[in-house]
Amino acid sequence: MQVREVLRVKGPGLFTVDPQQTLAEAMGAMAEHDIGSLAVVKDGRLAGMFTFRELLRALHGQPENAALTVGEVMVSEPVVATPEMELDELRQLMVDHRSRYLPVIDDGALVGVISFHDVAKAVLEEQSFENTLLKNYIRNWPEGEKDEA
Repeated sequence: MQVREVLRVKGPGLFTVDPQQTLAEAMGAMAEHDIGSLAVVKDGRLAGMFTFRELLRALHGQPENAALTVGEVMVSEPVVATPEMELDELRQLMVDHRSRYLPVIDDGALVGVISFHDVAKAVLEEQSFENTLLKNYIRNWPEGEKDEA
């Protein structure tokens, strides 16, 4: 399974933020849409990623930091995925870089953000489909055929 298939199943819904927006504004958008990350876009291009991790680090013990801008705390060079990337490669990339969210870039353009939850859901659905096929295969085993081994 490839990243493009996970994005297709996930459906539309790319949420972005401008690097000049405040943490308070970004936090409001994340709460409103029940999401854990925002792609930071400047001049139509990916400028970084802003996640709960950056928000917590900025606000921990310093709630007055809510006036900081997203650009001041975002990950400015995030690890990215491509639509052609296989799911196993993506999972390894996410684990190696401790990333719960990865922007997906196709030909220089941001096409989506994939989360660890999206990956887990896709793997679960794929395994469920394979299990159904195997059960049907076993259930419909022709009578009289014996294992010759």
